[in-house]
Amino acid sequence: MIRRLGSVVAVVALTSAAVWLAPPLGSAASPRCPLPVFGPGSQYHPKIDPRNFGPNVDNPLFPLQPGRTFVYAGVKDGQNAIDIFAPSSRTRRIDGVTTRIVEDRLYLDGVLEERTSDYYAQDRCGNVWYFGEDTAELDENGNVVSTEGSFHAGVDGAQPGVFMQRHPQIGRQFRQEWLPGEAEDVFKAIAKKAAVRVPFGSFKHAVLTQETTALEPDVVDHKYYVRGIGEVSEVSVKGAQEKLELVEIIS
Repeated sequence: MIRRLGSVVAVVALTSAAVWLAPPLGSAASPRCPLPVFGPGSQYHPKIDPRNFGPNVDNPLFPLQPGRTFVYAGVKDGQNAIDIFAPSSRTRRIDGVTTRIVEDRLYLDGVLEERTSDYYAQDRCGNVWYFGEDTAELDENGNVVSTEGSFHAGVDGAQPGVFMQRHPQIGRQFRQEWLPGEAEDVFKAIAKKAAVRVPFGSFKHAVLTQETTALEPDVVDHKYYVRGIGEVSEVSVKGAQEKLELVEIIS
């Protein structure tokens, strides 16, 4: 069913409080879960022990609950955009780690433009990692015209990256992914109490992140994450004007 704004916000408030009152899984700085130090991509080789990772992602800032679908709306490439983000119950083993598969579909002016399967896993301390994606750009007839950006950690030198810390550290940079020329996204948290208003609701304590990539040096994106929900907004602050905002959650 479609969970409308009023009921969802109430549920989110309760579940968010419950999550954050629960004992933490561990500190993001704990030696049990070492996080990579940012540096040149050529020197980027995070140590991955598959025993420390699993597909159940319950990080309050980026929970991936199977069966819960997020609908975003906005503009991209000058066209009306709808993005459907759907964590599935399926998993895939990548670089020895069992990851959660998330299906992402981007529609521009009502036509499916891009379909992507993303692969996430969470370490034992609650940090979310990104292990790869299979992406396909489509033409108006549904034919695949490009798979640029696809990568699997552990294949052809590709490396996984940190997508969201359990306890974000302001200003600390992370590679979200690494495959030279294909996957070079970098992010850092820049605020913990950012205000944001989207069609889904208004929030005063969102975590604001900044994303960049060496593949598009003139583009800077900001993303807002709300505890108990996940991402609620993505907006370009440099480069082509693009925006996606959370409209509803379907479950």
